[in-house]
Amino acid sequence: MYFTDRGIEELESRRGEEEVSLAWLADKLRRFVDANPEFETAVERLATYLARDDEDDFED
Repeated sequence: MYFTDRGIEELESRRGEEEVSLAWLADKLRRFVDANPEFETAVERLATYLARDDEDDFED
């Protein structure tokens, strides 16, 4: 288990039943990067992955 799995599990347990728009998610990601600029690259990679998820095959 990766360290980040704990955060993902918390997100799922606290908000797993909610429905949100991608505009809402984009706003939250922008606010997070504004408050934590050291994570800009990671957030950019995640946003790009989510935006292109249906186009690419991410097999290892």
